[in-house]
Amino acid sequence: MDRNGLSRRGVLKAGAAVAGALAMPTILSGRVFAAKGTKTLNMQLGWLANGNQLGEIVAKQMGYFEEEGIDFKLQPGGPNIDGLAMVASGQYEMGVMPSSPSIMLAASQHIPIRCFGVGFQEHPFAFYSLPKAPVREPKDLIGKRVGIPQTTKILVTALLKKHGIPEDQVKVQITGSELTPLLTGQVDVITAWQTNTTNLKILGPDAVRMRLWDVGIKLYANNYYAQADRLKEDPELYAKFMKASSRGWALAREDSAKAAGLLVKELPNLDLAGETDAAAVAVSVTFNADTKEYGWGHFRRDLWEDQIALYDGLGQFSAGAPKVDNVIDESILAATKDVRAKIG
Repeated sequence: MDRNGLSRRGVLKAGAAVAGALAMPTILSGRVFAAKGTKTLNMQLGWLANGNQLGEIVAKQMGYFEEEGIDFKLQPGGPNIDGLAMVASGQYEMGVMPSSPSIMLAASQHIPIRCFGVGFQEHPFAFYSLPKAPVREPKDLIGKRVGIPQTTKILVTALLKKHGIPEDQVKVQITGSELTPLLTGQVDVITAWQTNTTNLKILGPDAVRMRLWDVGIKLYANNYYAQADRLKEDPELYAKFMKASSRGWALAREDSAKAAGLLVKELPNLDLAGETDAAAVAVSVTFNADTKEYGWGHFRRDLWEDQIALYDGLGQFSAGAPKVDNVIDESILAATKDVRAKIG
């Protein structure tokens, strides 16, 4: 697993962990009220806390969660933390998953979670090349060496299939998350999230970017999810989360530099200059035409259906493709349609 998502093996492991956890008594921390009447909400991360949680951290620093009666806590993920199982078993109230395929794979394995909101409307995964051998569209990948982390190979496969490019015409190399192989000539193309601005600086200002979203593979990122039953039992908690987070992301949209300062105040291990650049990028993929019309955090049912069909066509669901209603829960969006910031 890397910071960009959950592997198939990770989903299967999570399923086994959830099965065991659901057979045991579980402490449902979201139902425990603090002395002042606030309710604790733990958000399990898919990786370590970083700028992808910008809006939530802004909301925490500005007191927006407190105003909603929420004691908001971030629970960091990592290579040895099965966050999905923790949320699905009820240990934590919610989680955020970097990439939508992880939600779909979990649903296909009958893990009882649902996505109830989306942060990044346009997935920031991208292919980077140098001006001397630019890759500006999918056909430019033919004959190229592409460096990727192991867990993102399926994204390259999906792109090639959509554009009718035989896999044997592109050489995929596992290079991890380092970007230096592009500079040293080991590969012609390297992949990274466009929000990872600090690492991307080594490629220089003239690096050529081709986003997965822009060439037809439309996945969501920063997917908010919770145990399916909890969404039904305590919808008010999740509605309050969406309201407070919406305010945090709206402030970040209005003043990304201020938001970056609040982020570094919460996470002092981060670099302010780097996070200021990253904040502007994060905001750019958080708001689009859909959020302008329907509000921050919105997702489209038809886009989820398209994602399921795409991954089913790639043979990714060993237990069968999930139904869309086993992947998403639209009730929290409906309940908060008038309080989520409508910004494009």
